[in-house]
Amino acid sequence: MTTPPSVPPLSETDDKVLKRLRRIEGQVRGLQRMIEEGRDCHDVLTQLSGVRSALDAAGEQILEQYASGCRAHPGETITPQDVVRAVKLLRG
Repeated sequence: MTTPPSVPPLSETDDKVLKRLRRIEGQVRGLQRMIEEGRDCHDVLTQLSGVRSALDAAGEQILEQYASGCRAHPGETITPQDVVRAVKLLRG
């Protein structure tokens, strides 16, 4: 039987991103409830804007971590082209 590769411990940034994503998950559930309850469009759009901002902030944290040498590939050199590619992915 082979042992699965060990998973590196979470960095402080990873922990912060996970907490933020869990909070976003709750906000999205709240949006679903708002729609189910027939809440006012203004309230729904306000909540949606908050979710979008929270996702943008999480993406910025991940991009910052990537630009400083993402833990997925320790020691690998990050080129300016890599950063540009990551920014384009983030902007969709």
